[in-house]
Amino acid sequence: MRLNSIECVKGELIKKNNVLLQFTGLLDKQDEEIYDMDIVLKDSVKYIVRWEPEENAWRVLLLSDAKDSRPFLRSFAEESIRLCSYFESSH
Repeated sequence: MRLNSIECVKGELIKKNNVLLQFTGLLDKQDEEIYDMDIVLKDSVKYIVRWEPEENAWRVLLLSDAKDSRPFLRSFAEESIRLCSYFESSH
């Protein structure tokens, strides 16, 4: 992909008709890369990974209750399994 085909608007990368997702820098317990908006499973509970600009940090939110949020730390990632992207799921 050509870099000049990507726009940056308020810190988010945008390409028409595409969703560009940022790598968190973390891997799950199966060494799968985890990206923004991925759904991960930990202890039979599904979470969604999100970047929170107000906190300048990665967070995981309960998929069933987005108000329940916690820091997305390496230890959490290494105990989780990446299921899919939110955009690939039926939620």
